Amino acid sequence: MMIQLKRPLIAALLGLSLGTPALADSMIGVAAPFEIQSPDPSTTGHIFTNMGIAETLVDADPQGRLLPGLATEWDTSEDGLTWRFTLRENVSFHDGSPMTPAAVVNALEIARAKPGPISGLPVAAITADHDAVVITLTEPRAALPAFLAESRTQILAPAAYGPDGQAVAVIGTGPYRITDLTPPLSLRATAFADYWGAQPHVPDVSYTAVSRAETRALMAESGDADFVFNLDPASVTRLSQSEAVQVISVAIPRTLLLKVNAAHPFLNTPEARQALSLAIDRAGLAQAVLRYPEGADQLFPPAIGSWHNAGMDPLQYDVAAAQALLAQQGWAPGADGILARDGQRFALTLTTYPDRPELPLVAAVLEQQFRTIGVELTINSTNSSEIPAGHQAGTLELGLLARNFALIPEPIGTILSDYAPTGDWGAMGWDNPEIVALAQAIARGEGTDADRARVSAILQTELPVIPIAWYQQTLAVKAGIDGAVIDPWERNFGLARLRFTE
Repeated sequence: MMIQLKRPLIAALLGLSLGTPALADSMIGVAAPFEIQSPDPSTTGHIFTNMGIAETLVDADPQGRLLPGLATEWDTSEDGLTWRFTLRENVSFHDGSPMTPAAVVNALEIARAKPGPISGLPVAAITADHDAVVITLTEPRAALPAFLAESRTQILAPAAYGPDGQAVAVIGTGPYRITDLTPPLSLRATAFADYWGAQPHVPDVSYTAVSRAETRALMAESGDADFVFNLDPASVTRLSQSEAVQVISVAIPRTLLLKVNAAHPFLNTPEARQALSLAIDRAGLAQAVLRYPEGADQLFPPAIGSWHNAGMDPLQYDVAAAQALLAQQGWAPGADGILARDGQRFALTLTTYPDRPELPLVAAVLEQQFRTIGVELTINSTNSSEIPAGHQAGTLELGLLARNFALIPEPIGTILSDYAPTGDWGAMGWDNPEIVALAQAIARGEGTDADRARVSAILQTELPVIPIAWYQQTLAVKAGIDGAVIDPWERNFGLARLRFTE
């Protein structure tokens, strides 16, 4: 029997005021798990770009190929140190002010002063030059245009920022402009009449942050939301049988992985980490829990081209081999079946977060699979911020997360932040000089496909992170809406292209 969840109950669950009906025929309502932390791109930029409110200099197509955005073209000097981005003409911000080179420089300088990929670039200066912005580097970065497609480099009007450089409003250039922003739960936006591109077909959109996957699924089922992202596997199965919605799934450049504290005395050898990897039944987990076709046999999914090394040995599932490796490390089963060495039980805490509903489910399965080889897990399902905080404090033991290789449409940006050197969402207590050298060469534009394959091979052997599954994004779309697609690079919900068919 289908559960009908009506708008008053939805509002009560979310703590929202109903006011004017949000999901009228002129509006498309989006529900997703991610809260609106603030108007600042450094914290919530991905929501503003996905909703079509803010834009970046560079865009990307579904294959990750770079496209013009607010910059129509770009070129670099022969030595790779000077880049010139020609700006699109006749672009207005939502407050009516023109997008000038000076305004773009202002936004990029503010972004560069905050945490994010652009802050780590070797930038000497960002200057305005007639109809363009010029970025001067101290060393070459062949992937610079891809960095400028990342959501934290979105271009906001000068009036969007306070004196301290923090955004106080979201004044972008996109097809929709914000009419109401209520962090952390919601925003509303309407079509921007002076948008430089094609006008949206649907005049109004809204976004609601809904943390519980079950609630989001009920909103899709009852029609209380039109566009619902990040569904749990059971809901995907149920909604796929409903005539009220269309469920869309697509492989994306994201990997579900186990982040390992390689400095931990239980985990400080490749053999110990390989044992954990061998204990994971990826195929069974992917099919039974995630409802995916297959698990991940290496870190980088096929969607990211030459970083995927099809020539190396895939990760395997072999409990006996895992037990043998741990025995060689001096571990022996205790009376309760949990391994012990030098009076210490092989017990670890796995930290994960429920924003992505599949993660706690996977954690529960890993607890069972690791117990098979004598490793005891305690699951801590908490805020996602606890993983980078634990990295910084050195207290994280294991972290279960979904790592996005699409934040920058050229994965070298993520490689640099995660492994060269190690970063909050990448390796912990582990470093490899060869990877650092290879990544730096690739970043300069000097690397080859063989170098990328070598990076993959080192990570496969050393396992500072343990891949579990390549990701699929799921979306439930209300019946009667045409044109819905999932951007594999998770940059844009595509709301401006949607049409009502009924």
